[in-house]
Amino acid sequence: MAMPKLRFKEFNGDWSKSKIGEIFDVTSGATPLRSDARFFENATIPWVKTTDLNNSLIILTEEKISEIALKETSVKILPKDTVFVAMYGGFNQIGRTGLLLNESACNQALSAIYPNEKINSFFLLTYLNHKVEDWKSFAASSRKDPNITKSDVLAFPLIYPSKEEQTKIASFLSAVDKKISQLTQKHELLSQYKQGMMQKLFSQQIRFKADDGSEFGTWENISFLSLMNELWDYRGRTPKKLGMDWGNGEIQSLSALNIKKGFIDFEADCHLGSEELYKVWMNKGDLVKDDIIFTMEAPLGNVALIPDNRKYILSQRVVCFKTNQKLVFNPFLFQLILSDQFQNRIDELATGTTAKGINQKSMQKIEVQLPSLEEQTKIANFLSAIDQKIEVVAQQIEQAKTWKKGLLQQMFV
Repeated sequence: MAMPKLRFKEFNGDWSKSKIGEIFDVTSGATPLRSDARFFENATIPWVKTTDLNNSLIILTEEKISEIALKETSVKILPKDTVFVAMYGGFNQIGRTGLLLNESACNQALSAIYPNEKINSFFLLTYLNHKVEDWKSFAASSRKDPNITKSDVLAFPLIYPSKEEQTKIASFLSAVDKKISQLTQKHELLSQYKQGMMQKLFSQQIRFKADDGSEFGTWENISFLSLMNELWDYRGRTPKKLGMDWGNGEIQSLSALNIKKGFIDFEADCHLGSEELYKVWMNKGDLVKDDIIFTMEAPLGNVALIPDNRKYILSQRVVCFKTNQKLVFNPFLFQLILSDQFQNRIDELATGTTAKGINQKSMQKIEVQLPSLEEQTKIANFLSAIDQKIEVVAQQIEQAKTWKKGLLQQMFV
């Protein structure tokens, strides 16, 4: 049996290979009848579902069941250190894992691998996370949403070293996970802090002062669309509607899939357009740095700033707000659109059943409060500074995850 590329120096020798079913007892759970309220009333027993699986330690569950459910149904209590594997839900779900920190029950969509003194449970969890893509070859169905079965879990190969080496690997990787968890918590706290400050700034609970120490004036109520020089000439269009195709080129198309709440995801799938398409599309002028782009539907209300002066084409469902910069500082308006107050107003005015959207007529009903340009600039700079801190932490999280992924590739066979 082969050995991993990266190993703690005190260990040597080949790793062993078995099937999960040759080492572990595996079971699944059940779902008490929803129609019987007794099973969910006065509930104290944690009940694990696929949505609770986080590929890590399970501390809390979304739902709990009652002692009556435990007595009158086939639900059973599983011990601490049980490892779960999701069996249903298509390739985006199957193979998701979780490790119990406390006794719990689970539903029938999960395989529960009982702890075994031969294998460290955290080592098993990490191994399964590393091998998650292998479940595709075990998928028991060719349907649109394939699944795996208990038999697939029992047959899944496990390659492992001595218990001592497992424990050393598990302890090391647990420390890596703890660092990622700390960074993730820091990211969440910064995001919550920003949301709180936005609420106070846009409701004027907190006000900045001018550079000379004087108070700024009263904010003006103004129609949102009155801040625009042009709007609907800059809505996205597909090449087909222009009588063209994408062509061969390097001009970035920005679709609703690229625009998130506050940033542009350039990794999302998109087209690259030709110069010819760009000339026809952008017959009103270029998009420039700090222009605001906004999704009109599916997903509704996402907003970002154009980051530079490269050439861009907007796809359908996206519009650019060309603002009157004598009235408004675009980074301020960008933050205002991100605020809960503005997003809630968008949701109120949206129409449609399957895909909510908003049009120009509806947006004419939106009014905003606008401070002076100087105060707008101070607010935008303050919030942008928080955004930069959030982005730094987000990058640290991604770097840590990438580093861990590289470690796993070298520490496991």
